[in-house]
Amino acid sequence: MRNNPTEPEKRLWRSLSNSQLGYKIRRQSVIGGLIVDFFCPAKALVIEVDGDTHDVEADHRRDTLLSIRGYRTIRFTNADVMNNIDGVLDAISRTLSALPDRWPHPNPSPEGEGLIGPE
Repeated sequence: MRNNPTEPEKRLWRSLSNSQLGYKIRRQSVIGGLIVDFFCPAKALVIEVDGDTHDVEADHRRDTLLSIRGYRTIRFTNADVMNNIDGVLDAISRTLSALPDRWPHPNPSPEGEGLIGPE
């Protein structure tokens, strides 16, 4: 699939690549034996683009397995991506902002100023 993404996946990837939403997003990542369309490691967010033929029950099982492992999944249809990419990006951005970080960000200064020692 990575070498032959669908048009909606290509379109979404163009908007997610290069940290355009402020977070590193990977495509076609493997999590616990499952291949997910897009993944933000810093926020444990899985982003799925569902084609015309998908199995709702299978999606629910996958989402449950990912949830048990600590991942949040959001799904969009091909039509969502193709007809409302701005709305999709807004929903992803809002979800990223609402999720806690998976690990603390390094900060060399207790004051949060980026200073290594006293002034």
